[in-house]
Amino acid sequence: MKTINNYKNKKVLVLGLAKSGFAAAKLLHGLGANVIVNDMKPLEENETAQMLVELGINVVCGSHPLALVDESLFAIIKNPGIPYTNPLLQKASTLHIPILTEVELAYQISEAPFIGITGSNGKTTTTTLIYEMLKVGKKNPLIAGNIGTVACEVAQEAKNDNYIVTELSSFQLMGIEEFKPAISVFLNLFEAHLDYHGTKEEYGKAKANIFKAQTEDEFAVANLDDQEVSQFVEHSNATKVYFSTKQTIPNGACIVDNVLQFKGEGIINIKDIALPGEHNLGNILAAVSVSKLIGVDNHSIIHVLRTFTGVKHRLQYIGTKNERDFYNDSKATNILATSAALSAFTKPIVLLAGGLDRGNDFDDLLPYMNNVKALVTFGQTAEKLINIAQKAGIKTIEHVDNVEKAVPVAYNLSNPNDVILLSPACASWDQYKTFEVRGDIFTEAVHKLK
Repeated sequence: MKTINNYKNKKVLVLGLAKSGFAAAKLLHGLGANVIVNDMKPLEENETAQMLVELGINVVCGSHPLALVDESLFAIIKNPGIPYTNPLLQKASTLHIPILTEVELAYQISEAPFIGITGSNGKTTTTTLIYEMLKVGKKNPLIAGNIGTVACEVAQEAKNDNYIVTELSSFQLMGIEEFKPAISVFLNLFEAHLDYHGTKEEYGKAKANIFKAQTEDEFAVANLDDQEVSQFVEHSNATKVYFSTKQTIPNGACIVDNVLQFKGEGIINIKDIALPGEHNLGNILAAVSVSKLIGVDNHSIIHVLRTFTGVKHRLQYIGTKNERDFYNDSKATNILATSAALSAFTKPIVLLAGGLDRGNDFDDLLPYMNNVKALVTFGQTAEKLINIAQKAGIKTIEHVDNVEKAVPVAYNLSNPNDVILLSPACASWDQYKTFEVRGDIFTEAVHKLK
């Protein structure tokens, strides 16, 4: 960890707790800052806040008093999920107080270079693939961000021979200034989080912040098949490395005659890749690009591609019962992810879907529902999904209270050789704290089936 004096004796507000706020508050306290933590959850119910009080940190809980923000503030470190419409943040903006996320703090103290991965879909899979390739290739990776430990906790332990492989959301990337990954990855852009960003363009700009501090000494790995991603990366000063599943790229990653190539060098035939789903080929090309740029040998890359079958909650095979295959794709929190999951199967599908209503319609699912024989839906978006299923000509539609109740209903609607797929196309927050909780409940309900 670098020794920095940026925050010594400076007044810093940590807005919102959860894992990232807790880690940031402790780190800032250790760096000598005068830390104030503000969280909506009352102190008597807030175990995390109580732990900070025991460390001697000033904690204000139960409301967001505007008086916390004034000219004496050096910076605000905010929880990524708190929108910029929050009155404290709006006041801070008028006072030109920097509003950061803990990723920026992690970068400032880290001895190790970062590899940053963003995109609407495939971030977790790609981040995990890169981590595994670097680990097998003996490049000393650490994993951080949405997929693992909070970045500023990892950065405190990282040495200069490590790489911090970090999954980054648009929310996190809106709160950076100097953050400069040695290699950035922009996988794709799809209409998502409109309740937070307002428009797809603003969402894309937030993602593209991953490039903004990079120079030609760093690399930007980007999807040539996604026109909007390509347009955003063109404005980057980084050295650009493209990947494509559709085009031949002499200086990037692509597929030629079913062989995955990087800069013209054949690495592996795609039939030997263990990870299922055509949609994962882009994620694999991105991961190979990063690994080759760092100097991972082909043998290590091939080993990972032949053995890596996916991550939990992302098209995760749960098991087979009475000739029905069960898959947990709870991490499919938007339409594109569910479209990809539906495209991965040729068998008849009983689809479990629904969740938080973010204002999307679901018409973009229609071309992918040909194999869906039945829909079991739940959550705020149930009526919208019922309408789409009817448009798709699906005759069997059931509306239930939650995922746990959906599993036995889906089983009763299925036949041998069917796929029973949880792929919600929605965030979980209307009913479940996280998509992981939702996926675990699905998995447990599958195991309870008789």
